[in-house]
Amino acid sequence: MNEVANGLAGVEGVAVAVIARGTGWDFIRTYGIPHSVGDAIEIARGGETREIDLGRATYRAWAGGEESAYFANVASAGMSGAIAQRANETTKALGGKVSYAWATLAVFAGWKAGEVRVSVDGEERSGRMHDVVVANGRYFGGGMMICPDARSDDGLLDVLLIGDLTKRDLMLTLPKTYRGRHLPHPKAESLRGTTVTIDAPEPLPVELDGEQPGTTPARFEVVPRALRLRVPHVGV
Repeated sequence: MNEVANGLAGVEGVAVAVIARGTGWDFIRTYGIPHSVGDAIEIARGGETREIDLGRATYRAWAGGEESAYFANVASAGMSGAIAQRANETTKALGGKVSYAWATLAVFAGWKAGEVRVSVDGEERSGRMHDVVVANGRYFGGGMMICPDARSDDGLLDVLLIGDLTKRDLMLTLPKTYRGRHLPHPKAESLRGTTVTIDAPEPLPVELDGEQPGTTPARFEVVPRALRLRVPHVGV
């Protein structure tokens, strides 16, 4: 989906229909697109077309230099980039939810929160953080409703700052993320805006829809109504 969004961003007269055969299924959860191939084909043929926003990220590529790419669902900088990489490098035979949950626990065990500077439409935050999530959709990590209030057609990005969590914090909070019940939390803050910048003394891995193209410093911008998507008529 990430590659398709990058290929069709801004192209007029073309709508994307998703037949999900991956393991996470996070993108389709926001829109109520069914898992079943047959039902997904029916949506492709007869569903309604909805215009959704995309995010555009500018970051430092692994090979050096600055690059840009779009994301359709969720981007992040910090621990979740390492989690996505860990999940992609290991078997997903047990399904997306178990694979990403296991990767979260494994990466967290060795991850150290560091100083991070974040700006959301000029509103600045700094401190020790594990992760900064920049969401266009609601779900990532195999079913975590990480930003329950995110809407992909409101011209805004939802930003979740995840502070210096302890192991106890993670174990108590992780199950709640699958129901979107983890907020408010004393070590998290939600913001919303059109432009987000993230920087840190030690470069953080950047993740775009599960891909890991580079590191901070990074800038994320909303691109309103940049993609046309086939969705069920009931919509969300």
